[in-house]
Amino acid sequence: METTRLILRRWCEEDIAPFVELNKDPRVMQYYPSTLTSEQSVQMVEDIRKHFEEYGFGLWAVEIKDQTSFAGFIGLTVPQFTAFFTPCIEILWRLATPYWNQGYASEGASAVLDFGFDECNLKQIVSFTVPSNIASRRVMEKIGMSYIDNFDHPGLPENDPLQRHVLYSITRSEWDGLLPN
Repeated sequence: METTRLILRRWCEEDIAPFVELNKDPRVMQYYPSTLTSEQSVQMVEDIRKHFEEYGFGLWAVEIKDQTSFAGFIGLTVPQFTAFFTPCIEILWRLATPYWNQGYASEGASAVLDFGFDECNLKQIVSFTVPSNIASRRVMEKIGMSYIDNFDHPGLPENDPLQRHVLYSITRSEWDGLLPN
């Protein structure tokens, strides 16, 4: 996939080292239970590759034209937990800090929504984060998603400060209504 400033593509071996560093950055991982070890990041890349094979979509590596060959990922995934809104397809992003606050997440996420609705014929796409992750919530709103509800993430222990999440959603018809005629 290509946008004005981005290329969203499948992963290559050269992406692994910067991905390991991305996942070790405490600022990037602030709203996750912990940073990831090198081994966990390598396993995540393998899981991303398997997800593409199984579903035909996944988390694309993000290149920023004329800047970097790897800035993070943006894509679609199938959450592996049970909640009132699952089964579902989730859109998510994770970018290295030098690429924050420049509209890259919104630009790439819009392209991914197009792909999900047009190529995969999805009816709805969700996203979720902790309530205090204002930057990600802003991206969700910029791409036309609406707040739906709060929920406790079942993958986190009870009373974990990150357990409470906010759920956003957009349907195919809502996305179509945002597009220019």
